[in-house]
Amino acid sequence: MSDDPLRVPEYLGHILVAIQRINRYTAGMSEAAFLGADLVQDAVIRNIEIIGEASRNVARHHPDFAAQHADVPWEDIYLMRNRVSHGYFTVDLEIIWKTVRRDIPELEAQAKRLLAGFATGGSAGDDAGGPR
Repeated sequence: MSDDPLRVPEYLGHILVAIQRINRYTAGMSEAAFLGADLVQDAVIRNIEIIGEASRNVARHHPDFAAQHADVPWEDIYLMRNRVSHGYFTVDLEIIWKTVRRDIPELEAQAKRLLAGFATGGSAGDDAGGPR
């Protein structure tokens, strides 16, 4: 049992909320429009940070679950978070845009699938969820 106060379903929920926000902020937007919209860039980057923190917490506090679901690049997601958090004036916005269009939809599908596994009582690992 982990001493972490949050469980995997809660972290997955945080990831999905952040993804929904990113999708809402960038809906109907072209890459050129994104590159010219600093408020949207800031909002997207903030939510990438949230996704990274939640992913890191899954890997750190629930390593068995993360290992069982190694198709999710938990550590890479956290590394992206570090790049945008610590390289604030050197962030490559074209990479952010590609992440939004290529990686975020894939992560959204993975997070929804994993969260659905909890809802249907699927095996999610010993320390992944359950009563507090």
